[in-house]
Amino acid sequence: MTLKRQIILTSLILAAVILFFGITDVDLYIQDMFYNFSTHKWILDWSLQPYRFIFYDGIKKLLIIIAAMFLFALIFFWKKPLIQSYKRGIVILILSAIFVPVISSGLKSQTNMPCPKDEKHYGGIYPRSAVWQSYSQEFKLTHKKSKCWPAGHASGGFALLSLFFLFKKKKNKIIGLGIGVVTGWSMGLYKMIIGDHFFSHTVITMVLAWLIILLIVKLLDSFRVLKL
Repeated sequence: MTLKRQIILTSLILAAVILFFGITDVDLYIQDMFYNFSTHKWILDWSLQPYRFIFYDGIKKLLIIIAAMFLFALIFFWKKPLIQSYKRGIVILILSAIFVPVISSGLKSQTNMPCPKDEKHYGGIYPRSAVWQSYSQEFKLTHKKSKCWPAGHASGGFALLSLFFLFKKKKNKIIGLGIGVVTGWSMGLYKMIIGDHFFSHTVITMVLAWLIILLIVKLLDSFRVLKL
């Protein structure tokens, strides 16, 4: 499948996923498994260690270090045969590490979608809504904007889906893709368990991340400014 068709297909999948979760209660069925309605608490407290360090603080720092190492290698060892052989994939990885979280966080600041813990179903104040719906003007004036859609934290992990374009052999490409999926979902599931995100938030972030990565690849291949 051509890159253009992959972008179109991924865009359609993203739209379909958003629509599906917006008109169904699948999120609630899944999220209910992580909430104790008797104690009104999530099965894992957000501050509990070592989970917070492993799946939140620690993994964020690790992803930043990985991206920084690739950038360092690209800048200071540009002429080395190994870097020359993988430079296209390295550039894609670095750009993905930047733009996937930035775009996801940018969307979060505009969508005004609540976290599970903020919804009335789990003791919060926000009514259940879809991303294309808006709250009343009175509600907007009396409640601060919520920033929980899509999943910004997991987007850093899903940026590693770009490892698919770093490797050359099919087996390694699949392994690279698997690393991105596992990392993103590990971060996403943690946020679900503590009540910060719904299942759909992580699914949508994964598809969105892949779309952003495909667009990065398309732009690099189109302009070829760096002769990659």
